[in-house]
Amino acid sequence: MTDIFEQRIVATGRLPLFAFFTAFIVTFVLTRINVRLIRADVRWWFRNVKAGDLHIHHVVFGVVLMLAGGIAGIVLPSPAGALTVAAAAVFGAGAALVLDEFALILHLSDVYWTEKGRASVDAVFVAIAMTGLLLMGIRPLGLETYGADVAGTARSWLVAASLVADLALAVVTLLKGKIWTGLIGLFVPALLLVGSVRVARPGSPWARWRYAPGSRKYRRAVRYEAWFRRPLIRAKIWVQEVIAGRHDLLPPDLRQVREQVRERRRGVSSEARDRRSRVE
Repeated sequence: MTDIFEQRIVATGRLPLFAFFTAFIVTFVLTRINVRLIRADVRWWFRNVKAGDLHIHHVVFGVVLMLAGGIAGIVLPSPAGALTVAAAAVFGAGAALVLDEFALILHLSDVYWTEKGRASVDAVFVAIAMTGLLLMGIRPLGLETYGADVAGTARSWLVAASLVADLALAVVTLLKGKIWTGLIGLFVPALLLVGSVRVARPGSPWARWRYAPGSRKYRRAVRYEAWFRRPLIRAKIWVQEVIAGRHDLLPPDLRQVREQVRERRRGVSSEARDRRSRVE
């Protein structure tokens, strides 16, 4: 096992990437354990970090760690060794904290435990998948081939045309609403061809632009969504909820606010009944 690690990670110069990848996953898992315990209102666990009435989200700490790790990685010389690896790990930990609250940044509101909050888990899963592919030595759009010496003008034009074609297929695939296919397809170009040819998802920009409501292609898209994609999405959500917790429940503080609102409404309704009974 040690020999494999030396040959595939250390010898290939991927040790900083491995440190980033490991720190990213460990930080994400620990963060989710922490927030789920806070959400469960466990008495012996930590509470949210606050400055007065201000809730300081962990994305703030993530930004600080990313700045520290990123600047350290730029300032340190290339052969810095352990320091470069440490900087990559710090950057990975910060990136995990930031992406774990990606939905909060996207919507500019605290949607962490709502349906919209699932965007954070999607962002983390995408980052893990892409970093894992890079760690295995797979480069997006075959850049390891493009980076090699290209002999002759004809071949250089062929390489450039292939790159442009792959990017165009990736754009089409993403416009068709197939995010995972488009992103993973950057590393496995054959997926881009499949994704760009197959029917688009019903709510995607491509479907809105190209499929008339009630048309044959639109009906095919709806059937494909119901038969194939929905079961996959439910399976993905189940996996996400096992790891990151459910996103259709309210956290304790919001539940408390909702109960207070209900109690006020009950008080108002009881007062109204009392007034009616006095009038009668």
